Amino acid sequence: MVASTVGAIVSETIDVLWEELQPLHMPVPTRESFRSIADDFSKIWNFPNCIGALGGKHVRIRCPKFSGSMFYNYKQYFSVVLQALVDANYRFIAIDVGGYGKQSDGGTFQASNLYRAILGGKIQIPEPRTLPETNVVAPFVCVADEAYPLMDFLLKP
Repeated sequence: MVASTVGAIVSETIDVLWEELQPLHMPVPTRESFRSIADDFSKIWNFPNCIGALGGKHVRIRCPKFSGSMFYNYKQYFSVVLQALVDANYRFIAIDVGGYGKQSDGGTFQASNLYRAILGGKIQIPEPRTLPETNVVAPFVCVADEAYPLMDFLLKP
């Protein structure tokens, strides 16, 4: 009984903290904020039109009861996946917490609210612009590692 009460209190507290703090510290990105992030990537990393770096991290957990192999990852342990899109200064733009360990980074991304928001138009990526010191018009992109799918807005090696 105590565990379920504590669990409910923690869950409710986390929900309230997210509702209050997310708009202040990690607002939904706009076209203008993406342009500003791209300017920072260009200045700091010499990578124009980049609006974020996307990556995932497996966090080791104990196997949840009755979960089967949902949380068992390719590294041979149970985990949840934390995924983040960060700006040129390593600040979070968007996060996704709790992906199943068995999912790849690309699978976690395609199951995320960020992915759905971009495809659904809730998060709008700016229109392509000319690269500095060229006449080449290029799209704005996020960068990610090889585990992610190649998409119009997602660049990988």
